[in-house]
Amino acid sequence: MEERKTIDSKYIQQHLANERTFLAWVRTGIAIVGLGFLAAGVVFRSTSPQNIGHWIAAVIGVGAVVLGAIIMAIATKEYLHKQRGINNETFQSPRLSVWITFASLGLVDVFLLALVLILLFY
Repeated sequence: MEERKTIDSKYIQQHLANERTFLAWVRTGIAIVGLGFLAAGVVFRSTSPQNIGHWIAAVIGVGAVVLGAIIMAIATKEYLHKQRGINNETFQSPRLSVWITFASLGLVDVFLLALVLILLFY
């Protein structure tokens, strides 16, 4: 059986790099979800529901899960968009998804810092 060349085979290196980038974004999303579970789990075991740290941990936990899911969804969208761009020779580097990820990670970082400070001083 003879295999025929596809348009993807013309740009093998670019498609493989696109896949590696996609998997890196997925790992980032999973790590953010894990941070949310970690923050919520530690605080829920050590504080009462009346403690402000308890509620901040809940916000971080839920927010991190949502953020992780959003990052993975954006990564999938960007992967498919880049795949088409590579094959059509119209590739453009994504800026919006990078800024969204940066802003969301900064927000998680601020909430985690607030949580740590609250737990240290209250």
